[in-house]
Amino acid sequence: MSASTLILEPENLIDVAENTVSQGTLDSDELKKMDAYWRAANYLSVGQIYLHDNPLLRDSLKLTHVKPLVVGHWGTTPGQNFIYVHLNRVIKKYDLDMIYIAGPGHGGPALVANTYLEGSYSEIYPNISQDEAGLKKLFKQFSFPGGISSHVAPTTPGSIHEGGELGYSLSHAFGAAFDNPGLVVACVVGDGEAETGPLATAWHTNKLLSPITDGAVLPILHLNGYKISNPTLLARIEHEELEQFFRGCGWTPLFVEGDDPEQMHELMAATMETAIKDIRHIQDQARRNNDVTRPRWPMIVLKSPKGWTGPKVVDGLKVEGTFRAHQVPLLVNAEHLDHVKQLESWMKSYRVEELFDGNGRLIPELAELAPKGDRRMGANPHANGGILLRDLRMPDFHDHAVTVPSPGAVEAQDTMILGKFLRDVVLLNQEQRNFRIFGPDETLSNLLGAVFEVTDRQWDAREQKNDEFLAPEGRILDAMLSEHQCEGWLEGYLLTGRHGLFNSYEAFIRIVDSMFSQHAKWLKVTLELPWRRKIASLNYLLASHVWQQDHNGFTHQDPGFLDHVINKKADIVRVYLPPDANCLLSVFDHCLRTRHYVNVVVAGKHALPQWLTMDAAVKHCTEGLGIWQWASNDRNDEPDVVLACCGDTPTLEILAAVSILHEHLPDLKIRVINVVDLMRLQSKSEHPHGLSDTDYDALFTRDKHIIFGFHGYPSLVHRLTYRRANRNLHVRGYKEEGTITTAFDMRVQNELDRFHLVQEVVDRLPHLGARGDYLKQIARDKLIEHKLYIDEYGEDLPEIRNWKWGK
Repeated sequence: MSASTLILEPENLIDVAENTVSQGTLDSDELKKMDAYWRAANYLSVGQIYLHDNPLLRDSLKLTHVKPLVVGHWGTTPGQNFIYVHLNRVIKKYDLDMIYIAGPGHGGPALVANTYLEGSYSEIYPNISQDEAGLKKLFKQFSFPGGISSHVAPTTPGSIHEGGELGYSLSHAFGAAFDNPGLVVACVVGDGEAETGPLATAWHTNKLLSPITDGAVLPILHLNGYKISNPTLLARIEHEELEQFFRGCGWTPLFVEGDDPEQMHELMAATMETAIKDIRHIQDQARRNNDVTRPRWPMIVLKSPKGWTGPKVVDGLKVEGTFRAHQVPLLVNAEHLDHVKQLESWMKSYRVEELFDGNGRLIPELAELAPKGDRRMGANPHANGGILLRDLRMPDFHDHAVTVPSPGAVEAQDTMILGKFLRDVVLLNQEQRNFRIFGPDETLSNLLGAVFEVTDRQWDAREQKNDEFLAPEGRILDAMLSEHQCEGWLEGYLLTGRHGLFNSYEAFIRIVDSMFSQHAKWLKVTLELPWRRKIASLNYLLASHVWQQDHNGFTHQDPGFLDHVINKKADIVRVYLPPDANCLLSVFDHCLRTRHYVNVVVAGKHALPQWLTMDAAVKHCTEGLGIWQWASNDRNDEPDVVLACCGDTPTLEILAAVSILHEHLPDLKIRVINVVDLMRLQSKSEHPHGLSDTDYDALFTRDKHIIFGFHGYPSLVHRLTYRRANRNLHVRGYKEEGTITTAFDMRVQNELDRFHLVQEVVDRLPHLGARGDYLKQIARDKLIEHKLYIDEYGEDLPEIRNWKWGK
């Protein structure tokens, strides 16, 4: 056996002497049963990877019993099985409310095997019964057409974390623990996963976890030494350095190291006892004494061989304890017939006849080791958060309406108005503790600061005199400059039955593109699983957007998240670009009430004209788009041209262009359309919010030129409308031009400004003749005047800054 070490803090309830292997945490009978249970889980895991028949090896194993394509990942699986059985033990002993998060990428066989052994799998999938016939189906379905994936997936009971989400397990774990004071989240971190940026940062979330109002996260670093074909860094540094690393991150690391099963069971049992008692001691002290001192939470480092208990040598090459154990350690096919006997020998090493009865059911004395009912990790309701989800208490958003006497008569900062509404949402749900706002230190910058009137940002690290809004408990989690953590926390929070939103600078939300994708995939798959209840929607507020970067410039300009989002299933994604504050309030009230969507809302924080009364805004947002009759003059005739807009800044410029056209070409019939719900542009056959062709043609016409001012990349509008009959669509939007400049000059550089828009109209309507030619000359002259003025004075022309609709 390798060296075994326990590293304990002095304040722990149990000292080192009481936790030595010789102490005997497990009596001989318990040790024997736990090892047998582990062997059963390992046997089921190997069976899933390899077999589609002969599940109990009642007959000699033949190639015909083996799947034609053997795929899967063995390397992490036996270690996760080992962890699971030991977690079961402490759940039963201490009546723990615990969920399991599997961070290593492809540990699917382990979680499926353990939920099958505990009975939760068969309860959800009755066709996978607890007998020989059920075992055969269990094995066959794994990584098989029409079956289940090789990683921990939405189909796996007890899971809130997709195996493909490498790097996010610990973020999800903390999100699940926030506002769940009775929950313990056991989070298995792969040592390859630990090399990712999100995971490496996530260790520091212990500075934001309240021992009074939150639950506990128990990280278990599964240090098995290898990734796909390389060693892992944390496995190749000295023990002292590894210990110092985790102590430096604020943890108390407890080490379980070895390869002898009996001794490892003893050591793991003792270490689990220490960790759970330490967690309880920390929480008890904090809650009885209202002690907000930041604790050093325990964590476990499990160092075991990769592919533990599997083939040690294959074809003369060492496998167990090497990278060769990562996926399928033993090829079994027509080209490797000699491996059939080796596979049989491997599987029989688990002594299956001791584990299952004649009917193929786990023998009663082993089944008794699993927790009961909802205490089983596969049946814990926190891992099926829709069961626990309760509606938010919502304020009346009308109370925050901006008074708009006429279109464009007043200006307001849209997100500042929204901040007051969100303040009331926070206040109304303080007692329920089921709503949080997440963001990477941008809540104030995005002008949502009103929320700090009723809550603080949660912070459990040291404070200094001039800090603001820091407290051991708060509804805001924005004190960590990591989009990855905010996304992961919010996902974990939602997946365990709560509500929230993520506010971010638009350009930097791109950092979580892959995380969004995985969550959208999770939502898509769970829609197809009747036993998975719907969860609250993932709501994004993207502010400080592409058109408002006067001092940040090009680096802060990227509206491409919208392009990324619309690629996902139409059942899941929704995108809103409200043109003013009243529309933003209406949209966000709707988004916070929805279930099982990803809602993306783009809003500005700078003062801009306000267009609609609240009543008009509600109607407009409910419809998703519509003709703005007050800006149009085609009521009694066919329009000569359609000017459409989507987004606050494009709306401003389109309306400014319309005012110029009304002044210089008063006979020109113009229809103005504003789009709030971007997905309305898509065909009804492609998205539930899409317009029918009849309705689209009635609005945009079948043949008139459409000049469309869009917030993001122009190609996105073309993608959404490619099936429409009217091909005369000309979109102006962001085209990767920007620098440190004025707000209006940003629009000029991307040719989204009013003067370029006017020229576009004239170019598309040659019948305007000389009148159009003279208007184009006026527009060109204005652009030159604009450039000379900003170069001289550093601000936009007075007529741009002071422009009002109708004046």
